Amino acid sequence: RDSVPPGAIARQVEFAVRKWSDTGVRPAQVKLYNSGSFFDAKAIPPADYEAIAERVAFARHVVVESHPLLVGDRCRELRDLLSGSLEVAMGLETANPQVLERLNKGFDLEDFARAAAFLAAESVATRAFLLVNPPFLHGAPGLEWVVKSADFAFQCGASAVTLIPTRTGNGAIDRLFESGEFTPPTLATLEAAQRHVLGLGRGRVFADTWDLQRFSTCSSCLTARRERLEAVNLSQRYLPPVVCTACGGS
Repeated sequence: RDSVPPGAIARQVEFAVRKWSDTGVRPAQVKLYNSGSFFDAKAIPPADYEAIAERVAFARHVVVESHPLLVGDRCRELRDLLSGSLEVAMGLETANPQVLERLNKGFDLEDFARAAAFLAAESVATRAFLLVNPPFLHGAPGLEWVVKSADFAFQCGASAVTLIPTRTGNGAIDRLFESGEFTPPTLATLEAAQRHVLGLGRGRVFADTWDLQRFSTCSSCLTARRERLEAVNLSQRYLPPVVCTACGGS
């Protein structure tokens, strides 16, 4: 509920970098995701940008997340402070205009396109977060729209999309589930979304595998299917599906 005090985020980044240093890991890419918008001054004070940039100076590429309407001069400011390149991830969620409006994200498709155009003009990469089976879309239309949404993001200049299976647990989604307006995706739905979006051949495609067991009904094949999704994420090549005699890959 309160604004983040100056210095707090820089100290968090410093703590994380120290942990990496203890293990000898120095990643080439760093993601600074704050469950909000990096360019929201109440979430991350712009005065902290320089200290944050200094702490990740070893990284060749830095990814932050932001609401499309907050993409602007602060993005340029951070880019100029970094030693490596910058990428901004934006939660497009879906390119279905009616559903996007009902999700109450506070922006429309034109806003997303304008933000992506700004980033392209400033030599900053764009990544789009897309929901698999968002509220009000499920089954065949849900899969169809995640592919259309990825195509829209790529048309706007995104070089990568991340497919996130929509989860319950935040209250609002739970109520929509109870009312029948939201159906959680299955593991098979996420696999199909990854396959179809990768088939567009427009950019990198990542399937989010966090908490993947929530979408699986079969413990026999979960590990193998998780490993396959992650292998596709790394290789960006389609791999044959896992054959499971227990569930048939459902």
